[in-house]
Amino acid sequence: MVRMKKKLIAGNWKMNGSLAANQALLNALRAGIEQPGCDVAVAVPAPYLAQVKALVDGSAVAVAAQDVSVHEAGAYTGETSAAMLLEFGVRYVLVGHSERRQYHGETDEMVAAKAQRALAAGIAPIVCVGETLAEREAGQTETVVKRQLAAVIHTNGHCISEIIVAYEPVWAIGTGRTATPEQAQEMHAVLRAQLAAASSQARSIRLLYGGSMNAANAAQLLAQTDIDGGLVGGASLKAQDFLQIIAAAQ
Repeated sequence: MVRMKKKLIAGNWKMNGSLAANQALLNALRAGIEQPGCDVAVAVPAPYLAQVKALVDGSAVAVAAQDVSVHEAGAYTGETSAAMLLEFGVRYVLVGHSERRQYHGETDEMVAAKAQRALAAGIAPIVCVGETLAEREAGQTETVVKRQLAAVIHTNGHCISEIIVAYEPVWAIGTGRTATPEQAQEMHAVLRAQLAAASSQARSIRLLYGGSMNAANAAQLLAQTDIDGGLVGGASLKAQDFLQIIAAAQ
């Protein structure tokens, strides 16, 4: 099937960075990317949104945020609304990353509500879904991942065609372990079928692989039928590695 969409390579910096390191990294990325054949984004810690927006202005690199509040405004100390993110040129926002689910108790319903807030503001949510090692070993992978996505589909209805989905097997994040291209494709096909049952635009929804994609394995993963890009962790902090992944997505 002919692809009707560009691949997306999004780097998730997690809680890393400094003013000096950010500038050096983004300068190197800008120098290495002129006219990429894929979309590129960096998801940065909230305090650096203004700096990063200024550094990537006029380039092929888009700004992404790592989280968004379920609330529009009000007495919610420490929260950041979708409207605030929009003012900083944020084009994408991660919702439901496994670290948010694990360390901050985010439920499927909360993730769905965050996606809804992002969509309402015109920001594309990158909805993260994935199973733990225990869930995979118990044969629950498909059940868990489909449940997580179902909540987002139920809450967002006809807007579902505007989301991006990132499959991130939790057991492969930051561990050096990676799902084989076949394992990744199998789950992406499951997600595509679930989206197809909810939207006639399922083929245009981008599905990213987010489990330790790196310069060595990117080409094989990105060659799979239903893998439309990557949500890249540690490798996105190294300019040359990230540029190699971007090159593999052309």
